[in-house]
Amino acid sequence: MNSNPLSKHFSAGDDVAETYVHHDPWEKLRQFTHARIGIGRAGTSIPTQALLQFQLSHAQAIDAVHVPLDVPALCHQFEAEPLFSSYLPAFRLHSQAQHRMAYLQRPDYGRCLNEAAIYQLQQYQQPEAGFDLAIVIADGLSSYAITHHAAPFLTHLLHQLHDDPNQNWQIAPLCIVEQGRVAVGDDVGAALNAREVLVLIGERPGLSSPDSMGLYLTWHPHRGTEDSLRNCISNVRPEGLDYQQAAHKCFYLLQESRRLHQTGVGLKDRSEDKTLHHTGTTPTFSLVDRAK
Repeated sequence: MNSNPLSKHFSAGDDVAETYVHHDPWEKLRQFTHARIGIGRAGTSIPTQALLQFQLSHAQAIDAVHVPLDVPALCHQFEAEPLFSSYLPAFRLHSQAQHRMAYLQRPDYGRCLNEAAIYQLQQYQQPEAGFDLAIVIADGLSSYAITHHAAPFLTHLLHQLHDDPNQNWQIAPLCIVEQGRVAVGDDVGAALNAREVLVLIGERPGLSSPDSMGLYLTWHPHRGTEDSLRNCISNVRPEGLDYQQAAHKCFYLLQESRRLHQTGVGLKDRSEDKTLHHTGTTPTFSLVDRAK
């Protein structure tokens, strides 16, 4: 016989069990944020549902770091979109980190291409003309981010680059780097003789954002470039900065960096000036390097 007088109430379902949860007055604010606020309590602990959601988010964040990037599936996404045909087949490259554990324990290995990758790119180099832009896609700390968001974002960006009335953009074939960090784009840009490099990378996952993608722009990329010479657009995903907004910001910075011949602290984001005038909204832009 069950001696617990509450067992029959809890077995009646979650609706009955919910009566034992003390609700937080801040609960109504949760509609504005994914942060864990106003979750209430059950006795001296958090409610079971909130605990299970936390454990799920924690598991998703761990998976985002350790699940390998499915490069063939990513290439298939690009091949399915005619817009990418000029930049395929993509170079499949690797950093100096031979495996994931080395990548996590030695960040410096992830910032450099291995010798085979550099040699492969140098065979495609155009010493005289060069490329205006090299696009690098790196798994970073979240393979989910690249799998979910790289192709949709690039579709928006490439449309804007193709329709640019002021500049003709010579873009190198796509470069996919496994076990890569932000600075690996410097090696790619230098090996291809590209004037600028754009790195798409999976950012460090949070408990509410396991698939956040970051964008990093660097003018005159070369090994040893300081982070102050880069521009960053962070949290690219539908729940954060959506593809259209991110492409708009990125296109503006690419245009300005080409005009000014610089990126980093000398290049300010003014992409929202006209938009703010018409909509009264606040831009979302971050200069925090979360994946370097």
